[in-house]
Amino acid sequence: MAKLYFRHGTMNSAKTLNLLAVAHNYRAQGKRVRLMKPRLDDRFGAHEIASRAGVTMQADALVDADSVLSPEEFRGLDCVLVDEAQFLSSRLVEQLRMLTRDPGVPVICYGLRTDFRTRLFEGARRLLELADSIEEVKVTCQYCNKKAILNMRLVDGAATSEGAQVMLGAEERYVPVCFGCFDARLPIASLPPG
Repeated sequence: MAKLYFRHGTMNSAKTLNLLAVAHNYRAQGKRVRLMKPRLDDRFGAHEIASRAGVTMQADALVDADSVLSPEEFRGLDCVLVDEAQFLSSRLVEQLRMLTRDPGVPVICYGLRTDFRTRLFEGARRLLELADSIEEVKVTCQYCNKKAILNMRLVDGAATSEGAQVMLGAEERYVPVCFGCFDARLPIASLPPG
């Protein structure tokens, strides 16, 4: 049976660049890949999957929380790659899981594990529960040389715990941080309950 993979990392850890490299390698070998992303991620254009390094590809499919994935649409594929998987609904993750059985295609999901308040995203939670393989894409903290494990939201350069869970942005709004640097700027004890 094919596997479901979850490759997670903080902001700026090159998750999308990794996804695009995997897609390129499959296609260079003449293999069929489907690129998917949540419709709500329109930061770089409706159908663009773009890394901050400047590499882009067109998404083959945009999904919403209530999208239905038919196994017939995935027959003959060699791999399914999903960007921004943290924004997926639990139901959609479960459908991706089932694609690994029927039609038996590997599914590799890339995304954040937690939001700026250190809480799991719905899609990430379900992927952590169902994935055969969970891999961390690592990057160092914005403020020191330790491994970043959290995403800090900035407003006018200052850390904040205010606002909606989903607020699209890039390095102008989020930085990767280690626990010590996060807690020094926004103590965990001060975060609103999850």
